[in-house]
Amino acid sequence: MNLDYEKYADGLIPAIVQDPSNGNVLMLGFMNEEALEETLTSGRVTFFSRSKQRLWTKGETSGNFLEVVSITHDCDADTLLITARPSGPVCHTGEMTCFGEPEVRSHDFIAELEAVIADRRANPSERSHVSRLFSKGLNKIAQKVGEEAVELVIAAKDEDLDEFKAEAADLFFHFLILLQTKDARLADVLVVLKERRK
Repeated sequence: MNLDYEKYADGLIPAIVQDPSNGNVLMLGFMNEEALEETLTSGRVTFFSRSKQRLWTKGETSGNFLEVVSITHDCDADTLLITARPSGPVCHTGEMTCFGEPEVRSHDFIAELEAVIADRRANPSERSHVSRLFSKGLNKIAQKVGEEAVELVIAAKDEDLDEFKAEAADLFFHFLILLQTKDARLADVLVVLKERRK
């Protein structure tokens, strides 16, 4: 990747990080050649910290890493656009992005829910149903998805539409937990579905 590191001071270029599942801009950082190389090698977004004067992997303290999906540059080769999956809140304030909490559109809610599930996995809490499920392991989570699927089928045979919707929500929620256990996201499943449509 031929980039123009000389255009800005200190050999640093801006790197915009975007969530591929909903298009939200998560944060802006700066990279030099070494930071980009570390990002490409590790698969986790790594910046050059101007305050610390060293490489800094986002999440090295909080555990909320940014897992790289793709890296492109603009037409002048002096700015990077990185799509990356967040494993929890991105901002040090606890917000999902460094630009404040975005307005949640209906199709964005799933991404927000996935981020919360990832946070419960990375930062367990005894009070959290999700954290307790993660602590019991893959077999228990898979079993829970199976139980919820059976409950949905049973609800589908009745006339109570609200109960059917509630059971569908339970199944979907636990399916997202199972995906997280397998280090996958709903977006990955949608890619498979799109490929099948071709």
